[in-house]
This record gives sequence, structure tokens and C-alpha cells, in this order.
Amino acid sequence: MDTLDLKNRKVNEANEYAKKVLGLINKKDADITKEDAEWITQETVKDFRDYVNPGFLKYRKSVTKDEQFAAVEWSDEGDCFKDVNGKKYIDCLGGFGIYNVGHRHPKVVEAVVNQMNRQALHSQDLLDPLRAFLAKILADITPGDLQYSFFTNSGTESVEASLKLAKMYNPERHTFIAATRAFHGKSLGSLSGTAKGMFRKPFLPLVSGFRHVQYGDIEMLEKTMEACALTGEDVAAVLLEPIQGEGGIIIPPEEYLPQVRALCDKFGALLIFDEVQTGMGRTGKMFCSEHSNVVPDILCLAKAFGGGIMPAGAVIANEKVFENLFPNPFMHTTTFGGNPLACAAAIATINILIEEKLPERAAQMGEYMLDGLKRAAEGHEDKIKAIRGKGLMIGIEFQEDEIGYDFSKKLFDKGVLVAGTLVNAKTIRIEPPLTIKKEEIDTVIQTVAEALK
Repeated sequence: MDTLDLKNRKVNEANEYAKKVLGLINKKDADITKEDAEWITQETVKDFRDYVNPGFLKYRKSVTKDEQFAAVEWSDEGDCFKDVNGKKYIDCLGGFGIYNVGHRHPKVVEAVVNQMNRQALHSQDLLDPLRAFLAKILADITPGDLQYSFFTNSGTESVEASLKLAKMYNPERHTFIAATRAFHGKSLGSLSGTAKGMFRKPFLPLVSGFRHVQYGDIEMLEKTMEACALTGEDVAAVLLEPIQGEGGIIIPPEEYLPQVRALCDKFGALLIFDEVQTGMGRTGKMFCSEHSNVVPDILCLAKAFGGGIMPAGAVIANEKVFENLFPNPFMHTTTFGGNPLACAAAIATINILIEEKLPERAAQMGEYMLDGLKRAAEGHEDKIKAIRGKGLMIGIEFQEDEIGYDFSKKLFDKGVLVAGTLVNAKTIRIEPPLTIKKEEIDTVIQTVAEALK
């Protein structure tokens, strides 16, 4: 068989495979047969191994060592995932924090479907109205004088845009300060702010000018900024998470963020808050920085910003920072950022958060869940080092990495989905949808107690 014949055969095989997959996608859940479920499971494992990355199979709690069984997610609704066999899992992972308004909230789905039926993507030349509407809404709900928005597809992109804004504002300054245990993404710019050596070392050297200080240590930050000023390497911006998510749900001292704001003002540096994980009601306020009444110069959003339906993010800045893009808005652009579907999802998400009072609910349910988890952990101090959190952003830190993995595996087997954090492997995150029911929280607490026993 010559090369052209082989290529044509492969193309035909790919088309038949695509048609089979589309047929399964178009089936209602109730119509998925046992044979369908078996084929989907086997093909998913095989295709991950041969065409995605076999490494993922080693880290998924749902895959047995011999790969004979795997839980393959197939649908979601409310506060739960379902696998292809119909088993439900209470979602306490929240896609690393994207399902704040729940899974497939009807209002978000409706907004996206209606917009898709009208226009899915924008022309890139005419004025796209939903981007304008969403930017106005963000200016109204974000803290202080934050006003202008640039829309992205992810948290990493939001951080990248924030760094470029800071560089344009202070073109003669090249120093950025981030914190130990920080996580800001994995593209080269955002990775420069991220702190975990495992993620950084293979890609060094990264963007120059980044320094890291101990998170929560205001004296170290002040001395670093002072040293930078004395050596002519003045700080352009300080980049921080108001609560460190991937670092292990690390909550800073109460006075820390106001003191950071004061130091930035003193040394003429911008303050960037990465609220990709803490924003959109997660910690009991619409934005975590509101707990300390601190207004950043730049605010980064993503994850839950798209309502668990669309990938969407934003970077919002005050006028003094953003006006540097006025003369030439093409200095930083994106093809898909701020597309009509993403904007429709974000507008619906904000509407739901406000009307259903989900930030307030996160504060109430978070306190209830945190107390229950602490009670469940009593007598297990040999396994658990600490349980901490704010709102429905909770971390359980174990004495050893292996205990945490075994714990999360036991929860998975009992139908509760949790996962570790990327920077602090000893900490398991609990980040359910803000819509999680009290009865489901009780089930999670009981399951935690059983797993620890």
C-alpha cells in the first residue's frame, strides 16, 4: 500500500471514529447502553495512553493499576458529576474552582445557547456589544477605582496581561515581586511568578526581574523593596494571591494585605491581585480582597468567571494603569478572549452570584463545613496537621503526602471528589460549588470521618 493510500485509509478511519463519537454525544444519558459505556471507558483509557499523555493515567484516582477500570466522567448537574456508568460524585473539587454557580446552571446555559444561536464569535472589526456590557458590569462590582477590562480565556492569560500592563505603566522598572508557594500559571511570564521549583527548573531562564519573598512576611517584603530601590532595580509591581490556593489554602495575617498596599504606595509599585481562584464569591465576598478592604491596581480573574460553562477570564485595572493601551489597543490582543459566548456566560454568572446571594452563602456554608471537618478530624492528629479556610475554599493539610493521596482515594471510592494542590502536595482542597446543599455537606463530613478511621 503506497503512502497516499495509507493516508486516505487513515482519514476514512478518523471520519468513521468521529461519526461514532458524535453519535454517542447526541445520545441522551438514558440511552447510553452498557456496551456504550464499556466502549467509552476502554477507548478513553487507550487514547489517553496512546495520544494524550500516559502520565495522566498514573495520577487519576479513577484508574486502577492494571487499567481495567476507570471512572470516565460523562455528565454533570447541580453539585455533582456522573461517570459514564451513571455513578454520582459529590463535587468538592469544583474543577479547581470553576463551578461556583454549580454545574450547568440553567441561566448560564440559556444565555450561552441563546447567544450561540445568534452569533458565536465576533468579527474582530465591528464593535461587539457583550464585551462592552460585561466591562461596564465589572467596573460596577469590582473594588475601588478599577474600571477598564481586557478579556482572556484563562487565568494564566489574565496574569500575563497584568504583567504587560505593569511594564507599560512603569517602562523603566523591570522588577516584580511574587511570593513563595505562589501559583500564577505555567506560561513563561506567569510561571516566573509561580514559585514551585519543579514547574520552573525545566524552563529556566524565565522572564527576568522576578524575586520571591515569604508569603505573609511583611518585613521581608519591605526590606526587599527597599533593597531594590537602593540598587536602582525599583519594583514595578507586587503580584499576590489574597489567599494562596495551590500553595495549600494559605491565609495571610489579617493586617498583611493592607500593609502590602501601603508598601506599594510608598515605593511607587503597582499591586496586582491574582483572584483567579479566590474571586467570584468563593471566599464569602465577591472578591477576596474585600475582606481586607484593599483595592489593587490590577485584578486578575478566570476559573469561575465563565460560570462553569465557558473558558473565560479578565484583567481589570484602574485608568492610570490601563490608559497606556489607549493610544494603541493592539499592543496586547487575543482572538478568542471576550468572545460573545464567554461574555454571555460571565454576565449570567455575575447575575446569579448577586441574585442568589452566593458569596454570602459561601460564607455561611463554609463556616458550617469547616466546623464539621474539624470535628471529623478530632483524634486523628497523627494524620492531619491543620484544617483551614475561608468561605468554601478549604484545605486539609496532612502530615505526609501519601496520607493525603490515600485519603482522597478513599473519598473518591465513596463518591466524593477532592484533589491535592499543585504547589503543596500535603494539602487536599475542598472547593465545592457555592450552591452545595447542606445535606451534601453533611455527607462529605461523614465520609471524611469514615475515611480517616
